[in-house]
Amino acid sequence: MSSQSLAVVGHPIAHSKSPALHHAAYSVLGLDWSYEAIDVEPDAFPAFLAGPGAQLRGISVTMPHKTAALEASTSLDLLAERTLSVNTLFLASPDQILGFNTDVAGIVHAFQDAGVTHARHVVIVGGGATASSAVAAAAEMGAEHISVLARTPAKAFFLEQVGQDCGVNVTVHLLEDMSSLTPADVVISTLPGTVAFSLDQLPRTARATLLDVAYSPWPSSRSAAWNVAGGEAVSGLRMLAHQALIQVRIFVTGSPVDVLPREEVIKNAMFASVGLSSL
Repeated sequence: MSSQSLAVVGHPIAHSKSPALHHAAYSVLGLDWSYEAIDVEPDAFPAFLAGPGAQLRGISVTMPHKTAALEASTSLDLLAERTLSVNTLFLASPDQILGFNTDVAGIVHAFQDAGVTHARHVVIVGGGATASSAVAAAAEMGAEHISVLARTPAKAFFLEQVGQDCGVNVTVHLLEDMSSLTPADVVISTLPGTVAFSLDQLPRTARATLLDVAYSPWPSSRSAAWNVAGGEAVSGLRMLAHQALIQVRIFVTGSPVDVLPREEVIKNAMFASVGLSSL
């Protein structure tokens, strides 16, 4: 396969581990493909996609551009359609931009690595695009109810509809009201690592597991406090690595479900590139 160009775009983006993950995968595959991190300012994504982005085969999309990527897509996979969140674009042709959501699979597999395959009451902290992926992931894990904690509930009420589309009940609450919730067995924080908040008042089961989507720095203050309280905290880096493997499938085959040749070797190399063990 001829040389191709790929990128991850976001703002900020210098901290991204995506280039290391993708370079490891294409090295195993023997593909001479480039993958770079490109800082794209807020509101500048459409101009980027119409300009230098148009020359790319695929784009990994991170904050704050997931909504813009959704709007740019000419077709969506089922998860992107349900969550209204796109983190992967495959530029099949100048007029065909396929939008995918690989974050859902990343969340589910990160929990599986921690031995968590089922959830009853899930609490999601934050109300943005990643939170909608967390809702879909919790539904896949069999959640009976999802509580969303948000500083501005009005901006998170759309997650109730996302939950309905995914077959699970979602209620939105003020972040300050966490102490009144039913004890959670799974918690997903979707806020950036730079946002300081405490989960000390959140009711939880004895062995509740926290996935902190933020991974730089790690451990975050909230994950460290969670561990001290006796729970298990899972790094968002594990989520990132799992979703990146699905992205590689898309960029190479055009499909998120087509397994790559020597995929287990590829996965091991990707995880090792960011210091993770492949379970």
